[in-house]
Amino acid sequence: MARTKQGQPGFLNLKRRLRSDMTGPEKQLWLQLRSRQLQGLKFRRQHGIGPYIVDFYCPERSLVLEIDGDSHAGTEQILKDQERDSYLNSLGLQVIRYLNGDVTNNLAGVLEDLQKQLSAHSTSPHPHLRRRGIEAEN
Repeated sequence: MARTKQGQPGFLNLKRRLRSDMTGPEKQLWLQLRSRQLQGLKFRRQHGIGPYIVDFYCPERSLVLEIDGDSHAGTEQILKDQERDSYLNSLGLQVIRYLNGDVTNNLAGVLEDLQKQLSAHSTSPHPHLRRRGIEAEN
């Protein structure tokens, strides 16, 4: 298990606010992740790692889950997300991103994909799930 950098000390109030103001898709996924419901793994929500607060973090698998809404579709935000992912990867963390729409409209598919990702230790997307940025590239 990779040891991650602690989040910024000043983030505590922000993390608390983010936990209480989770988006609909984050709430949906959290209901499936909490209390070790997915493969017996412990997930934390709105967890600080270095200068970032990630949506979900599983320390046992060094895994970060991000749920991306429309605000992540712009070119500038995609570049920021890539920089963030590079930082998290440099700490030995695997980052998996899902779109809000996929969580909302296909939660079972997202959970199936996540279980496959966990089993395979891979970040490749399941073919039936769209990934942010792929449509922009085509």
